Amino acid sequence: MHEDANGGGREDASGTAPSGADREFLSLERELTVLLRRARANQGEMAREVHPHLEPAAYGLLVRLEECGRQRATELAGYIGVGKATMSRQLHALEQLGLVAREPDPADGRAWLVALTDDGRRRVGQVREARRARYVSQLAHWDRREVAELARLLHELNEVTEK
Repeated sequence: MHEDANGGGREDASGTAPSGADREFLSLERELTVLLRRARANQGEMAREVHPHLEPAAYGLLVRLEECGRQRATELAGYIGVGKATMSRQLHALEQLGLVAREPDPADGRAWLVALTDDGRRRVGQVREARRARYVSQLAHWDRREVAELARLLHELNEVTEK
């Protein structure tokens, strides 16, 4: 048995010690767990900054609309990885908060496009700018190329793990 990153022995589910390569994946899993826990907490904080009644899960929808512009609900559901009913409920809540509006799709009269309202765009922009400034401050000691490399690697990971 070998030691994990904290100096303790570690066995896998079969009761055998993981190989050297497996230790790297266990380390990756541990760090991603910490990152995701913090990201969930941050997402809730950012959602409340956009609007006190905004659900944390809806923040990602607003960011997607800010970056990509108007989209169909089905596109948003596919991107976020939720069903139509969940997406419909989230969009209805966002409409009630005045952050998004639906408009007929000019390419298909039966479909609707969802877009940020002016207020939604302003609020999301303010929160994202504050978050960007926080990252700049927290990572001031990093080389910009390292930040770019981290963003590139996270993008690759997101693509590989996409549903």
